[in-house]
Amino acid sequence: MAEGKNGLSYAQAGVDIDAGNALVEAIKPAAKATMRPGVMAGLGGFGALFDLRAAGFSDPVLVAATDGVGTKLRIAIDTGHLDTIGIDLVAMCVNDLVCQGAEPLFFLDYFATGKLDVPAATRIINGVAEGCKRSGCALIGGETAEMPGMYASEDFDLAGFAVGAMERGTELPAGVQPGDVLLGLGSDGVHSNGYSLVRKIVAQTGLGWDAPAPFTEGPLGAALLAPTRLYVAPALEAIRAGGVHALAHITGGGLTENLPRVLPEGLGAEVDLGAWTLPPVFRWLADQGGIATPEMLKTFNAGIGMVLVVAADQAEPLASLLAAQGEQVHRLGDITQGAGIRFSGALA
Repeated sequence: MAEGKNGLSYAQAGVDIDAGNALVEAIKPAAKATMRPGVMAGLGGFGALFDLRAAGFSDPVLVAATDGVGTKLRIAIDTGHLDTIGIDLVAMCVNDLVCQGAEPLFFLDYFATGKLDVPAATRIINGVAEGCKRSGCALIGGETAEMPGMYASEDFDLAGFAVGAMERGTELPAGVQPGDVLLGLGSDGVHSNGYSLVRKIVAQTGLGWDAPAPFTEGPLGAALLAPTRLYVAPALEAIRAGGVHALAHITGGGLTENLPRVLPEGLGAEVDLGAWTLPPVFRWLADQGGIATPEMLKTFNAGIGMVLVVAADQAEPLASLLAAQGEQVHRLGDITQGAGIRFSGALA
């Protein structure tokens, strides 16, 4: 091979392979802590192996989900609060999986940045591992991409890919019928949707991310970075107990758009807006942005992060089970004849 006139290297072009290798070594302990039955080979190979039979399945159906964190990343980047954004990434994927009735099995992440900062990236991926650990799935692989010219040096993006499984014939939704009860599970804040509007509202107030949060203790940026709640463990417990006909993860589109996704043609729902109290962060956003109730319900989770559609005769025991698992449970309403979500009352 002829010697180049200027002797350029990949590092001089902005890509540090050694830094990438250092990141892999740094995150290995966190990834190892997520291991579960079924994992055959994890980080380091060209692919990761998983044995469904060893995971306890006899006739499994695989379920896959992928998602990101959206512009919530901008707040994490601007504030330097990087430790929980990975939890958001996992939650956005595994909360979707459990809505199909699936148990999350393994997770892969994609992390892209302008310039790889190993300590910062380690904090981010450790957050991914923590989300996996809490939801019972293994972090078995991923990709780190250093892309100078595509991202500013301090910027990054995240995507996640989760795979779960269920025994054949147990998929959800199934059996939804008029008279079924809606059980709403409380959210831990804004979660990971609507942040373009959140950021616009904050900009209009003139507050900085380090200003005291008007709706809770601590800085505003940190308060808005409260991680998305993981509903996997309590949802799976409820499914195994029996009587759960459907689950809806309340993400972009809010209750207005997500609840109809799990309802059969011709069925709708009556939702009592007075069944729960609007959390302070949403009250502040609504007041500062002059956001009308229909817009709140279509943009944000408004305090309800997951909805279970359950048989009427199982609603009380399932609500007790979920409460025992640490969930805030609200009886929101019922399934009705006739398509559409009908809201009554007012957000308290």
